[in-house]
Amino acid sequence: MKKINVGIAGGAGYTGGELIRILIHHPSVNIAFIHSSSNTGKPVSAVHTDLVGDTDLVFTSSFSHAIEVLFLCVGHGEAKKLLAEQRVSASVSIIDLSQDFRLTPNATIGDRTFVYGLPELNREKITTAKNIANPGCFATAIQLALLPLAKAGLLQDIYTTGITGSTGAGQSLSATSHFSWRANNIQSYKTLDHQHVFEIIQSINHLQSDAPLSSSGEGSGLHFVPWRGDFTRGIYTSSVIDCSLPIEAVQEMYTGYYAAHPFVVVSDAAIHLKQVVNTNKCVLQIEKRGNKLVVHSAIDNLIKGASGQAVQNMNLLFGLGETTGLLFKANFF
Repeated sequence: MKKINVGIAGGAGYTGGELIRILIHHPSVNIAFIHSSSNTGKPVSAVHTDLVGDTDLVFTSSFSHAIEVLFLCVGHGEAKKLLAEQRVSASVSIIDLSQDFRLTPNATIGDRTFVYGLPELNREKITTAKNIANPGCFATAIQLALLPLAKAGLLQDIYTTGITGSTGAGQSLSATSHFSWRANNIQSYKTLDHQHVFEIIQSINHLQSDAPLSSSGEGSGLHFVPWRGDFTRGIYTSSVIDCSLPIEAVQEMYTGYYAAHPFVVVSDAAIHLKQVVNTNKCVLQIEKRGNKLVVHSAIDNLIKGASGQAVQNMNLLFGLGETTGLLFKANFF
């Protein structure tokens, strides 16, 4: 079987490293090149040292090989710059892991238009698309917790808290990414002002267009408080809404919505991060007290929240089985 030739831009960071780990073992992929302007000429395994013995690839500064899909694992704002600087054939599909093309007003550059790549929302559009804007990590976890309720038109005011590991901050050093700061510590950040709120509201309003949420400042229908945690990987969120439906009806709504989506699991028992770390799964749990409904969501921020979801989108783009190369066991112990 002919393999898909893949290029990776920004391959030295956390999401680039995870993408390489997934794709070198993907049965339908050949990695043609891995770009890194700061590591040109270095072996990939010298930067991602856990890949020693797995690959002989060397970082390159150019996009010199023929490819069919290009993954952009660069920083926010850098994807647009890179596409302006590098000549990428119109025949090449692009899967962008930055936030540059996620919002509809920003989804076009030149002749390219990007489809928002949340398979549990846009699977049919993704299968016929050319270019994909991969969702954010917090956005993925929160949306998967809310999509069935949005489809039923039940969302008005949503109050969400979420905690993420240190890899969510990227590899660049900062005061809050040092071990001595993170260990035995948590902190809220970007309170009610996180950048992922806008793409979440965009998706909710796509499903419940008759009762859209506001996306403007303090009038937003989603009130999100994110936290930095003292662990490396994973996101755990809890969303609270008013809901008069009995919990049995809500559970049936969720199991029905996700019945055809292989990476989302609705659990009857309490969930935790170790169920999802190193997997492309999202695990959900629903609780209800009185008129308050709580939906808990757990994902691995680097896999389902980034690189794994990008490969899931590639599988859909190229007509492969959605789970191809993505069936991993969680790192439970």
